[in-house]
Amino acid sequence: MYELKTKETDNSVIEFIEQVDSPKKREDAYKLLDIFTETTGYEAKMWGPSIIGFGSYHYKYESGHEGDAPLVGFSPRKAKISLYFAPGETKREELLKQFGKHTTGKACVYINKVADIDIEVLKALINESVSFLQAMYLAK
Repeated sequence: MYELKTKETDNSVIEFIEQVDSPKKREDAYKLLDIFTETTGYEAKMWGPSIIGFGSYHYKYESGHEGDAPLVGFSPRKAKISLYFAPGETKREELLKQFGKHTTGKACVYINKVADIDIEVLKALINESVSFLQAMYLAK
């Protein structure tokens, strides 16, 4: 049986951020922590060893695979900062046009630093993702 690697843990978000090597990335992580907390109203939790997540939802695919995941989150990785939003959220592409300097993956948006992006658009992306997932999965 498949074991989900990214689970909510009791590890300290602050301790994790304090271990980020780059002082600039650490400063950006604190800025994002404030923005995500204020925008979602959820307390930050560690998911796996390196994702800071907000809220959670339970998903189940047609294949039978199921698990829990954060509604939104971020991770201050060495190369870039990963922002986690809902895959399939319909307004994401339109919002990203106004977001600033970034690249995208399936569920991730990658940025170099907070100064490269529009904070109001980030808040809109967070809100759209949370609303989308809550409507789709009746999140906790």
